[in-house]
Amino acid sequence: MNNPNLPLVYHPNYSFNFDPQHRFVMSKFARLYQELKTLGLIQNNVYEPELGSPSPLELVHCEQYLWDLWHNRLDPKAMRRIGLPWSDALMARTFTAPLGTLKTAELALQYGTACHLAGGTHHAHFDFGSGFCMVNDLAFAATELINTQKITNALIFDLDVHQGDGTAAMLKHNPYVFTCSIHCEKNFPFRKHQSDLDIGLDIGLTDSRYLDIVANTLESLLLDLNPDIVFYDAGVDVWQGDSLGKLDISWLGIAKRDALVLGLCHKHGIPVATVIGGGYDKNHQRLAKRHAIVVQQAAKI
Repeated sequence: MNNPNLPLVYHPNYSFNFDPQHRFVMSKFARLYQELKTLGLIQNNVYEPELGSPSPLELVHCEQYLWDLWHNRLDPKAMRRIGLPWSDALMARTFTAPLGTLKTAELALQYGTACHLAGGTHHAHFDFGSGFCMVNDLAFAATELINTQKITNALIFDLDVHQGDGTAAMLKHNPYVFTCSIHCEKNFPFRKHQSDLDIGLDIGLTDSRYLDIVANTLESLLLDLNPDIVFYDAGVDVWQGDSLGKLDISWLGIAKRDALVLGLCHKHGIPVATVIGGGYDKNHQRLAKRHAIVVQQAAKI
């Protein structure tokens, strides 16, 4: 039975008026919220993060970069690398979302599982943004929990189709956060940064082999690390129809993957905080339904 009391984290500023033809689907966050409402998974279980600003992100990012970004002082080349047009609304959602991932993790520690209806901006680095990512919510949330002694160690389990290069680089020297990225090897970013564990997949990989790799890897990591929390980047760009994916994972395969990850964490008694990660589709409503899969699976646990 689906649990409508699963903690969900969302802020209305996650979606705003944005070019509907842009490759990044800014409407997907609001559409995801509405999809979950239609499914009956939203009742009195939604938590709203505080409005963000650059200050909290100074914990993990370069102060100069953050404030230049906030005030639209980055040079055009740096903005092109990010791939999104600057706006006040973009800054509001960019600096609020990491607080949402932190709140999701805090709720997961309290309730066992919690889902963020955003997050997974894993291409953001210490002093630059890349690939539609400006600040790194995963690096921030994990570091904040450790610094405030709410946890002693964490696992970031990144199943976005693209390698979590920013997360890997930013947490390279943090012994308390283990980064694992399972991604399509011959895909963006073309210059990879070494995670604690990287598994590069072949183009066109299908469900069976993919699920075996995910299951075996996570089971081993949970046993070896016994983390206080798992941050699960449930990117849906592994889907066979994704415009930026290059893998051949079915819709059912994604559902099985999410059930597997959440189920293993539950079996080991380890809290898990999910973020939605990447997904690209000209059909915006279909994309929202894809992102809803991880919440549906979490509600069944």
